[in-house]
Amino acid sequence: MQMKINISVVVLVLFILSSDLFCQKKLFVPRNILTSYENGTRSFYGKAGPDYWQNNSDYKIEVEVDPATHLISGSEEITYYNNSPDSLKRIVLRLYPNIYKKGSARDYSIDPAAVDDGLTVSKISIDGRSINLENKSIYRVMNTLATIYLPNPIPPKSSIALSIDWSFKISDKATLRVGVYDSTTAFVGYWYPQISVYDDIDGWDYNNYNGQTEFYNDFSNFEVMITIPNKFGVWATGALQNPEEVLDERILERYLTAEKSDTVIRIITSDDLNLNKIYNSDNEKNTWTFKANDVTDFAFAFSDHYLWDGLRKFTDSTNKQQVLVQAIYPVESPDFNLVAEIGGTLVNYFSQVMPAINYPVSSLIIFNNGRSGGGMEFSMMINDGSPDDIESTVSLTAHEMAHQYFPFFVGTNEQKYAFMDEAWAVMLPFKYMQEYAGINSRLISTVANYEYSAGTEDDIPPMVISLSLPYVSYRNSAYNRPSIAFETLRDFLGDELFLQALKEYINRWKGKHPTPYDFFFTFEKVTGRNLSWFWKPWFFDYGYPDLAIKKIETVDGKIQITIQRVGNVPTPIKLKLIYENESTEDIYYSADVWKEGIEEFKIEHKPAYTLKEIQLGDVTIPDSNRDNNVYLVH
Repeated sequence: MQMKINISVVVLVLFILSSDLFCQKKLFVPRNILTSYENGTRSFYGKAGPDYWQNNSDYKIEVEVDPATHLISGSEEITYYNNSPDSLKRIVLRLYPNIYKKGSARDYSIDPAAVDDGLTVSKISIDGRSINLENKSIYRVMNTLATIYLPNPIPPKSSIALSIDWSFKISDKATLRVGVYDSTTAFVGYWYPQISVYDDIDGWDYNNYNGQTEFYNDFSNFEVMITIPNKFGVWATGALQNPEEVLDERILERYLTAEKSDTVIRIITSDDLNLNKIYNSDNEKNTWTFKANDVTDFAFAFSDHYLWDGLRKFTDSTNKQQVLVQAIYPVESPDFNLVAEIGGTLVNYFSQVMPAINYPVSSLIIFNNGRSGGGMEFSMMINDGSPDDIESTVSLTAHEMAHQYFPFFVGTNEQKYAFMDEAWAVMLPFKYMQEYAGINSRLISTVANYEYSAGTEDDIPPMVISLSLPYVSYRNSAYNRPSIAFETLRDFLGDELFLQALKEYINRWKGKHPTPYDFFFTFEKVTGRNLSWFWKPWFFDYGYPDLAIKKIETVDGKIQITIQRVGNVPTPIKLKLIYENESTEDIYYSADVWKEGIEEFKIEHKPAYTLKEIQLGDVTIPDSNRDNNVYLVH
């Protein structure tokens, strides 16, 4: 009897596993990622496996900034925790400023005058012992990476202490996401020696920073002390620890008021700039101290002539979790006096509407660099240009704010799969922009951009790793095509089920490093649907979206409209019936009508009046050939 019960249990378990994994087998999974499932660090259910691990660090950084020369000199103490089951024989460091060093590989051409010496490391000690930086068998630099070969491996479940002294000049000739924007203003990111990621898939991340692809960092703790002349303000990742030491009493009072105010407080005004009494002038220099825990990076900005706004927003009705939203900008910046308030409304939108998870930071700095162009996200910070109109300002702010979910809350690998953060940052604000502008202009422009590239040689599937893509393909693969895929997915799942799956994915992988497969499998598990028919054409395959009106027939007073799926990428069907009396009627089917792989879909409908014309499609639905989308009734 006991033998029969055990056999039955085994058969039942095998049946459940085989039925659950059936849809997964339709997607190609690379061998290095499959290894993580075999090792138990990930699961085909989309969760982290029972043996999942990731490493982390504690950073204590002291830097001094010379605004006159743009020189940053720093020393840092790093405690690196090896939580892996492996003994690590080396440490890989990221030396981001080396992107400007002569001989370094770059994805973009730069002003030759911007080429410099990169980051100079003057000292490294390990557990209190200095290493010989001239000995390439111990320390070797290749572009933006340095490898330290350790005398003794770091055992599993142990730590190592590193001490590093270094310096570099912030570039005033090239502003690739960061740099000097005027003689006394700069945004500093991609700056300090940082330990690269060692993960359960590839081991050490040896991918250089060449300028196009962005972050892949561990979650770590930071304490950063920034010393600068007393006429300068500093804004950074994390919480300012000593406002009473660096701010004038009047400014301090406003700052503390902003921390408790639901309306915008002008912390530094143009009148204050004229009075020139903003920061503590007791000493020649001030040291600003910031702390941030469980973040993937640290950035800061400084200026001696920027305005400062702030307000507090709660993320939910319990009033337990709050965000201090701050806008930092020059006097002449258009529209930026509205950005703190815009940021507050976006905190509410993201927390309550999409993705309906509390905004994941307690402080957010929205910095305006005064230049034209787009923006760049950092942990708890944004570096924005100045758009030409208020709608673009709102759109840019929304996009960069969405990034606090991806990749800084859910720690995606942007170097390999940029769509896992950029496409979400495009898609999540769609509804907000529609409510703000009265038309979903962001969706419309994204569809138009995707249409332009769809099915051409430049249209590369998003699952091709981002590091290998040229710029024109990267933009489409990371932003346009996958964000439309996410919106199409939301459309056929419906808001409730889509949000249920998205929230589960975020909650499963917050503070962790998911792959696209963790996302795909989570959505399938939560929705209970085999979605390989959708994932494969949108994310894995070459192809394009194209629907056509193939045939119209009239049978017993009804019209039968045959829609042909010419392209392989599934999209919704939207028909507009135009009658002779100029009235119209819409017919709509979401993209899951194609889930069985059919190439034609027949619609039967009884017209309300005499038909004049039938139009297929919409500006919010991509279609590579709209010439086959109109049928004139004769």
